[in-house]
Amino acid sequence: MSVKVEKLEKNMAKLTMEVPAEELEKAIQGAYLKQKNRINIPGFRRGKAPRAMIEKMYGAGIFYEDAANALIPEAYSKAVDECGETIVSRPSISIEQLEKGKPFIFTAEVALKPEVVLGDYKGLEVPKSDLEVTEEEIAGELKREQENNSRSIDVDDRAVMDGDKVTLDFEGSVDGEAFEGGKGTDYPLTIGSGAFIPGFEEQLVGAEIGQEKEVNVTFPENYQAKELAGKAAVFKCTVKKIEMKELPELNDDFAKDVSEFDTLEEYKADIKKNLEEKKADAAKRSREDAAVEKAIENASMEIPDAMLETQVDQMLDDFARRIQAQGLSMEQYMQFTGATQDAMREQMKPQAMKRIQTRLVLEKIAEAENIQISDERLDEEIAKMAEMYKMEADKLKEMMGDYEKDQMKKDLAVQEAVTLISDAAVEAAE
Repeated sequence: MSVKVEKLEKNMAKLTMEVPAEELEKAIQGAYLKQKNRINIPGFRRGKAPRAMIEKMYGAGIFYEDAANALIPEAYSKAVDECGETIVSRPSISIEQLEKGKPFIFTAEVALKPEVVLGDYKGLEVPKSDLEVTEEEIAGELKREQENNSRSIDVDDRAVMDGDKVTLDFEGSVDGEAFEGGKGTDYPLTIGSGAFIPGFEEQLVGAEIGQEKEVNVTFPENYQAKELAGKAAVFKCTVKKIEMKELPELNDDFAKDVSEFDTLEEYKADIKKNLEEKKADAAKRSREDAAVEKAIENASMEIPDAMLETQVDQMLDDFARRIQAQGLSMEQYMQFTGATQDAMREQMKPQAMKRIQTRLVLEKIAEAENIQISDERLDEEIAKMAEMYKMEADKLKEMMGDYEKDQMKKDLAVQEAVTLISDAAVEAAE
C-alpha cells in the first residue's frame, strides 16, 4: 500500500491511499463468501451460486461496498502510522477508484495538529487571592452546623412566621375554574424556601392554624404549564400545622456533640483552619486557571474546524455516557428538555475550543521547557490510581498498554507545565 500526503489550508491535509488490486480482489471474494448465503439465484440452492453469476445478475459492483468497508480501516490506520503527521480529527473518506482488476484508491481529509507559537508564559500577572478567613465566615459555618443539628417543634400559640415549616391544604383556580395540579392536601412547605410560585409563601405569613387564607398570585410568563403562564390565580389555603426550627445553643456542649473538640473555641479554631485550607486550594486553582488563560491569550495557533468538530463529538459522547449512567438516553434527554443535537453542539463549541487551546499551549510549554516524566514518576502515579481502585499497582500496570502509559506521561507533563507557569506568575498589585 502507498500513501501520499497533500497539505491543505488551515492545518488540513488530504491522504491518498492506494491498495493493490490483489488485496481488493481478496476483499471482494471475502464479501462474496460473507453474503452468498443471503442471495437467491434461480436454479441454484441458496449459498451455492457462483460469484460470477451473482455479479452478472446484480451488477459487477454488488460486493464493492462491503469490500471497501473491509479495506478502509486497516489501510487508513497504516497510512496514519506511515505519514508521519499528527492527525487530530476523524477522517472524511472519499473513494476515488474502486474497480475490479485495478488498485483501490481512496482519500481521507483530516486535520493536522496545529503549530503553536508561544508568547510570554512566565511572569504573567494574575489576580491577587484573598486568603483571610473572616469571623462572618466562621459564624456562617457554625450556623450551618446548627441547622444540621436542629429539631422541629410544633407551634400552636402563634401565626405562621418566615422560616416555619407548615402543613397545608390548598386549591387553586384561574378565572374561577379549578386547574390540573392546583390542589394539594397535607402539603409540607417551608416558608421562604421559594418552592412555590413567587409571592405565594410570603402571603401565608400571619396565617393561623385552621384559618382559610386567600392567596393571590400570577404565574410566571415562562411557567412550564403553558396554559397557566402569565395568568392570575387564586389559592384558598388552610394551614393545618406549624413547625418551627429550634437551633441548639452555641456552647461547649454543642462543640462536643458535633466535633472531636471539648470547647467551642477549639471547634471554631478548627473551622478557621479548614476554611483557610479550602481558600488556599481555591486560590491555587484560580491562580493556575488565570495563568493558563493568559498563556493562551499570548500564544497564536490556527485551529482547524474538523479538529473542533471532533472535540465536540467527544464531548457529546461523554455527555451521552453520563446521562446513560443515570438511566436516560440522549433521545429521551432531548425530548424532555426540548434541546436539539445541533443546538447542543453549538453550545459546546466555546468549551471545546478552550480545551483544545489549553492542551496545545501546555503541551508546547512542556516541550519548550523539556519537561520529561520519568518511569519512576509514572510508577508513583500508577500506585495512586491502584490505591484509588483498590488494586495492586503491579497488576494495574500490567493491564495498561504502552499507549496508556505514554498518555499518562503526557498528562503529567501538561500538569507540570501548569505548575511551572503558575509558580512563575505574579499577583497584581491592589
